[in-house]
Amino acid sequence: MRPPAWLYERFWSLPYLFSGNGEKRGNSGYKKIIMVDPISDMLTRIRNAQSAGHKTVAIPLSKIKLEIAKILKREKYIDDYKKMGKGNKKILEIDLKYPVAIREIKRVSKPGQRIYVKASGLKQVKSGYGVSIISTPKGLMTDKEARKIRLGGEILFEIW
Repeated sequence: MRPPAWLYERFWSLPYLFSGNGEKRGNSGYKKIIMVDPISDMLTRIRNAQSAGHKTVAIPLSKIKLEIAKILKREKYIDDYKKMGKGNKKILEIDLKYPVAIREIKRVSKPGQRIYVKASGLKQVKSGYGVSIISTPKGLMTDKEARKIRLGGEILFEIW
C-alpha cells in the first residue's frame, strides 16, 4: 500500500544541508580561534583571576601586552610580570597584588570605536586616584605622563 501523495508535499528535499555520509555541512575538525581584541582579553583575564582569588594569571605574550604590564607594575597595580616559553608559545605571567590593588578596569577605546584625545582633552581618572593608559606616537604611557609632555593619543583603558 502506497502512502498518499499529500504526505510528500509537506517535506522539501534539502540535499545541500548534508554531505553524502549524513554529517552536517562544515568542517568539524580543528578550528583556529581568532582573537579580535587582545587588550580586552588581557584585561578580562586579570579581572577574572583577581575576582577568583588567583595569585598569578597567564596571558599570551605580545609587545603591547608587555608594555601594559610594565606600566601596571610601575603604577603599583601588579606585583611583577615574567616572560615565559619559547617560539610561538610565549606567555606573560602576571603576579597579582593582594590585598586587591585594582578596583576596576574599563576598556575605553575598542576595535569598533576608537577614542582619540588631544593633550588638552586628557582628564584625570577618579579625581587622580586612577590612571588612563594611552597609546601615543612615543609609545604607551599614563595620562599623567602624556599631559606632562603635552602629547595626545588613543585612550586604551582606565584602571583604578
